[in-house]
Parts: sequence; C-alpha cells; structure tokens
Amino acid sequence: MAEIELDDQHYKEAVERGLTERTGRPAPVSVRYERSSGRIVVEFDNGTAFLVPAGLLQGLEKAEADDIANVELLGETGLHWPSLDVDFTIAGLMQGIFGTARFMDASRKGGQSRSAAKIAAARRNGMRGGRPRKSS
Repeated sequence: MAEIELDDQHYKEAVERGLTERTGRPAPVSVRYERSSGRIVVEFDNGTAFLVPAGLLQGLEKAEADDIANVELLGETGLHWPSLDVDFTIAGLMQGIFGTARFMDASRKGGQSRSAAKIAAARRNGMRGGRPRKSS
C-alpha cells in the first residue's frame, strides 16, 4: 500500500474544510441515560436534544441499567459504552441506524411474525367483526 504524503498546505486546507463543515452544526455537549423512560438523551450546544430508546439499540437491548448509564461522548461524533464495548455514531442514531442490517431486519420482523397462535387469534378477532372501534 502506498504511503500518503501530506504537506503543510494540504494539511491547512483539510483543517479549514473541517472547520467549515463544523460551523453551523450543533455539537453534542452531554449524554445520559434516563432510567425512568429507558432513553438515551444527547444534548447539544444549541439547546436541542435527541432521545432514543436504549432497548432498541444492538448491544443494549438486554444490558443492565447501570451498564447503559455508563455512556460517554466520543468527541462530537459518537457514543461509547466501555463496559459493554458498544459504540454508535450520533448521526447514525439520528438516521435510525440502531445496529447491523441483520439486527435491524430481525427487529422489523418481530411484530410481523406469523405464529400459529397469532394467526388463530387474528381469525377469532375477525369473526367478531375485527378490531373494536375507539370510543371517543
């Protein structure tokens, strides 16, 4: 593999591009686990916050509350759980990426499973006229 040479000018240009991309974008300032709601809360320097249910994240779905609460910011881009060896990018979480493609696919199919008991219950419910209407 060829070695990449970076002269001072290229380095300065790269730093300037990074600063330009960073300007105007909120930066995370803190992260915590809300035990009462089961959510991870990332707060940003502009006063906004992003919340995600911890139980939906691969590697956290069966973790103990104390391990989930031991979350750290990784610079301005990620979250890290040292005791669980789990990492997520904040941008990925905001895009709904809660794990590997295989994990996400299995999570989506959970409510769509067609067990014999579920099929029988749906048939019984259908014979009664379907789902009851909401009362106002």
